[in-house]
Amino acid sequence: MSALPSHSSVAAGDDQLAHAATHEPARLKRTLKLRHLVFIGLAYMAPLAVFDMFGIVSEETDGHVPLAYLVVMVAVLFTAFSYSRMVRFFPIAGSAYTYAKEAINAHVGFLVGWVATLDYLLLPMINAILSGIYMGAVFPDVPFWVWVALTVGICTALNLVGVKLAAKMNVLLVSIQLVVAVVFVVLAITNIVSNSVPVTSLPFGSSDTAAVSIAAGAAILALSFLGFDAVSTLAEEAERPTRDIPRAIFIIVLVAGAFFITVTYVMQLLFPDVTQLADIVGASPEIAKYIGGAAFQAVFVGGYMMAVLGCGITQQMSAARLLYAMGRDGALPRRFFSRVNAHTGVPVMNVLLVALVALTALFVDLDQAASMINFGAFIAFTFVNLSVVFTFFRFMQRRTAGAWFGFVLVPLVGAVINVALWVNLDTVSMIIGACWFALGLGYLIVKTRGFRAPAPDLTGPVNIDVYE
Repeated sequence: MSALPSHSSVAAGDDQLAHAATHEPARLKRTLKLRHLVFIGLAYMAPLAVFDMFGIVSEETDGHVPLAYLVVMVAVLFTAFSYSRMVRFFPIAGSAYTYAKEAINAHVGFLVGWVATLDYLLLPMINAILSGIYMGAVFPDVPFWVWVALTVGICTALNLVGVKLAAKMNVLLVSIQLVVAVVFVVLAITNIVSNSVPVTSLPFGSSDTAAVSIAAGAAILALSFLGFDAVSTLAEEAERPTRDIPRAIFIIVLVAGAFFITVTYVMQLLFPDVTQLADIVGASPEIAKYIGGAAFQAVFVGGYMMAVLGCGITQQMSAARLLYAMGRDGALPRRFFSRVNAHTGVPVMNVLLVALVALTALFVDLDQAASMINFGAFIAFTFVNLSVVFTFFRFMQRRTAGAWFGFVLVPLVGAVINVALWVNLDTVSMIIGACWFALGLGYLIVKTRGFRAPAPDLTGPVNIDVYE
């Protein structure tokens, strides 16, 4: 295990990092400022994700989606606090896997990374499901499988030719999403005023609010916050990582959380009971038509599809790249996963494998897919919190009252909240997640000869770019 820098050396911060970078052969450049980090995090999360699960969660929580968002935002803020602690000790590229590996144990880190890998593999699938739902609202006569196949096909084709479309169009895609979302809120408020809809606090709770239902809804909505921690992987490219990465993480969570709560609040005021809608799963397109007519529904779905394609391309690219790095470093069989096309520089087999996984969208419901993805997310978040506690007991010498609070109490509360949300996932997702974990554990036991050898590295060189 690499030596952990002392608390005093961490305080020296970014100047030492910059100095060290001039004497090491690292190829990454420190060019990202705070505003770049915030934008990248928000772009990765996709603002229109707020519309994904509204109908399902509104039914689950009996009309309290904003409250469920508030609960999950609190959970994420605790985890964001732990990320801010860990990035000061490990200002290197990496995330939950890196922190668990360094602070707890390399084998534990591998299993955390392995479970988190499930998210990367399944995210393209949920994009395909959303494509079918939203396009089906506008073109109900076209079969669901057509939209799924088209979405997966387009994302796969663009990845196979090595096009970085999503990266180049990030600014445009996010801007369009924000404009569509703002217009949606304005139209919703206009309808609330014109129809004299009572503005109440009921979406945030009532006398019959069930804590179990809110927890179940929050467990599903965690999907909307996936990606807030993505900026932690940019620590080697930030100008001042120990200062700006923690700030960026908190800004991203607070901005996204406020946005999600605001949008769902006005939607919930208009439709406190979503069972009156024709399609609960496709509630958002239906509400868009209600507040702005067929024309706005078309604009809404069009803007959303741009987000779906942009995210789909990026997510398939990220998953294929992760599998490539794991294969090249021996964490997965090299013969299959480390192969790269000589002409395009694309790991073709990995791209096709991710596409096959995405096609399971034909057989999985939206809430089921969200739960399967959140299985790995909650485990990763839990171990980020626990990594802070292990860092305190293993490496810190100054144990003041403030240190006990910031490195033990707050992270433990964060871990408990994440575990509580994790156990509220549905049974099928828990079974699938457990099978994936068992597969990783078995592989680790064989690979390390019963934990006698070092765990495989899941990180991969941070400067690879198989798409250049």
